Amino acid sequence: MKTVTISLNSIDKVKAFVNDITKFDSDFDLVSGRYVIDAKSIMGIFSLDLSKPIDLNIHSEDDVNAILDVLKPYLV
Repeated sequence: MKTVTISLNSIDKVKAFVNDITKFDSDFDLVSGRYVIDAKSIMGIFSLDLSKPIDLNIHSEDDVNAILDVLKPYLV
């Protein structure tokens, strides 16, 4: 598992983020405080406080570099 910090501070960024990560078969969790949300769930993401950076847990050992390349626009 790898953890990175991302920023999803606009509706367009959230939609683009979900579209980008749904291309991967791996599991992704967003962690904000004590809340853990499935990162592929738009409704779940909008339940978080998006004004602050959020930790993204990537549950994959194989494509981590490919995933990080796709996530570059969202990394803090």
